[in-house]
Amino acid sequence: MPDDAAATPPKLSACIVNWNTRDDLRACLAALAEHPYTRGEQEVVVVDNASVDGSAEMVRAEFPGAVLVANDANRNYAGGTNQALEAATGDLLLLLNPDARVTPGALDRLAEFLDTKPDAAAVAPKLVHKDGTVQASVRGFPAPAAVLWDVLKLARVWRNVPAFGAYRLPRFDYGAMGEAPQPMASCFLLRREAYEKVGGMDERFPLFFNDVDWCLRAYEAGFRIYYTPEATVQHGYGGTTRRSAARRRVTVWESHRALLRLWDKHYKEGTAPPLLALATLVVTLGAWARTGRWGESLGRGGGETTPEGLHRELEHAG
Repeated sequence: MPDDAAATPPKLSACIVNWNTRDDLRACLAALAEHPYTRGEQEVVVVDNASVDGSAEMVRAEFPGAVLVANDANRNYAGGTNQALEAATGDLLLLLNPDARVTPGALDRLAEFLDTKPDAAAVAPKLVHKDGTVQASVRGFPAPAAVLWDVLKLARVWRNVPAFGAYRLPRFDYGAMGEAPQPMASCFLLRREAYEKVGGMDERFPLFFNDVDWCLRAYEAGFRIYYTPEATVQHGYGGTTRRSAARRRVTVWESHRALLRLWDKHYKEGTAPPLLALATLVVTLGAWARTGRWGESLGRGGGETTPEGLHRELEHAG
């Protein structure tokens, strides 16, 4: 890197996608203002997905310094994130959920960590609940075998077999820095270099597994992803998917469909067909058990879920 570029403080762009969580968004933006990134300039980009609760109006009135993209239609998380990343101008790109609250020094520590890891595409902080307890926020990649062992709860029976805990990573040490294949993207700091090489979110995953897909692509591009407990972020104040029982059923089935789509994209060629068929059957039975409705998938005909279709399903279930 040229000396003049190295001397330029990196700019951080906080990218937030919001849908009808005005109060969470207000608190999130207030925390960013109270505990900003101090190693360079901080930019805040908010994409509002056609909220009807006055979210966009609140941002305009109370946080006029934020870059606001107010959509006329809901583009869901993946589409909204891509809009935010496209609008962002920073060298560092922070994906931040509205129900997350940055704490003093957290953004600086995340940026400092990236300075120490040239191979890092991104880093995630320690996420904690409001009472300070640590969230289990890091998982392995959901390969069909790993998910199958998890659904069958084999890790509870054979705790000393690492393969059986390869998805949920029950032994992950949240007190130590380490590689983290798939952390929650509730607070996730990306290098622009990695974003430009890996690309944005795949919008075929409107709500679920878009971040997992991105992490898989980052590894395929030669990067690594890390976790550091030196930065702490409070998480879990609300969320757009925490709604009625009917809406929870919709989100369960969309998550199920997104997982199968992820398998088709990343694992179909490398997985033995009988294993893939068994894993598909088991996770489908699991989705049915959670909802009590066999075959209630989005679109109800097994076709592709569009962002517009998913938005309508969520609205009707709300």
